[in-house]
Order: sequence, then structure tokens, then C-alpha cells
Amino acid sequence: MTKAARQHRIGQLLADREVTSQPQLVDLLGSEGITATQATVSRDLEDLGAIKVRVPGGATVYAIPELPTQQIAPENHLRRVLSDWVVEVVHAHHLVVARTPPGSAHVVASALDRAGLAEIIGTVAGDDTILVIAAEQVSGAELADILRDLAGL
Repeated sequence: MTKAARQHRIGQLLADREVTSQPQLVDLLGSEGITATQATVSRDLEDLGAIKVRVPGGATVYAIPELPTQQIAPENHLRRVLSDWVVEVVHAHHLVVARTPPGSAHVVASALDRAGLAEIIGTVAGDDTILVIAAEQVSGAELADILRDLAGL
């Protein structure tokens, strides 16, 4: 099974069932003949933009927001991603460049896009570099300071 097919099936499972943990998701996939480790499922959930949401009764379950307005990720998620992956932040005018280890820029850019920060109008990710474009009312220096603070730099 391809990664895309597995992720598609994960999306269907999350839409159809209340999945509370990664081990539960691994078991659900296994019951369908899809072999995946918890580490793989964790990466798939991150790639899909899955977040934990509270449902009636107080339990938290994985969900994949479908509409851009629902794709707001919690600030603690953004802090974790930036502190784990961002190694440098520089700016010029309304542009900020964030550097990551090779192959990690898309994870950080996705988290920034989903964060819904008013200071950011968009991101472009390469392999280890993210271009972050500041909103009109924010300077690149101000945005760089915000990102450095979130990343703990």
C-alpha cells in the first residue's frame, strides 16, 4: 500500500470513528490488513494535519479539519514544532526566512499555515528553508521576533 493510500484510509477512519490514540489507529489499520507502526501513523497524522479535539463526554479524538477556517492549530502545537525544527530566523523588509534541518521545512510551514497567525499571510517551503511573508501591518523584524520567541531561539 502506498503512503498516499494509507493516509487516505486514515482520513476515512478518523471521519467514521472516534479514534483516541495512535495505538488504536494502528490496530484499526491492522484489522483491515494495513501494516503500519506507531511512528508511521504519527508521521501520517502530522502530514494530514490531524489535531486532537474534545468531543461530548470529554474524550479527545483525532480529527482532520476540512475547511481552511477549521485548520487552526493550537499555539502549543506551533511552539513544539518550531522549537523542534527551526534553527535560525532572519528577516528582510516584510519577509522572514526560517531554516530547518534538511527535509523538515514542509512540517514547519504547514504548522505556520495552520496556526492562523494574523501576522503571516503565507509561507513557501523548500527542503530546509521557509519563506514567511509578513502581513502589511507587521514588519519582517517584528515577525522574526515572534517566530524566534515561539521557537525558543
